[in-house]
Amino acid sequence: MSRALPTIHGVTRRTESDGRVVEELDLEFGNGERRRYHRVVPQGQGAVIVVPMLDKDTVLLVREYAAGVHRYELGLVKGRIDAGETPLQAADRELKEEAGYGARSLTLLRTLTLVPTYMGHQTYVVLARDLYPERLPGDEPEPLDVVPWRLDALHELILREDFSEGRSIAALFIAREWLKGARDADG
Repeated sequence: MSRALPTIHGVTRRTESDGRVVEELDLEFGNGERRRYHRVVPQGQGAVIVVPMLDKDTVLLVREYAAGVHRYELGLVKGRIDAGETPLQAADRELKEEAGYGARSLTLLRTLTLVPTYMGHQTYVVLARDLYPERLPGDEPEPLDVVPWRLDALHELILREDFSEGRSIAALFIAREWLKGARDADG
């Protein structure tokens, strides 16, 4: 069932003490109900999460310190899209900074949202193939461990305590299915 979007009667913006911009929307739904919703306004261009394929069966993960859970966490290469960059350019830069590889082939698979009922932030899932060694200086305080992982062992990876980030989990399954479809199409 398709519904008409609610009517926005007004938007009020405020900046929180932590720098986030929050909007309050005065909404009227199709049934006449009115509500006030709050949403965090995205800052910047969004982010990328990169699925770097070392070969057709092996993805590269990175291990880095995760302050939110105060431990070292395995995950995919990820980062913010800088001003003037496309998602593919940001993915290639982040890959060079975090994993020490560039990619000759970059494919935008889709976008992911984190909390779409409250935030407009989007993360672009990028598949990186045909890798070659190249390192750029990054903003990490220490070198990241690069860990190869076979796609056919995702069932083991998702059960690890040090692999918990939802975007990494989702991006790996999306890429695995996309790659499977590409292989099936090739015969």
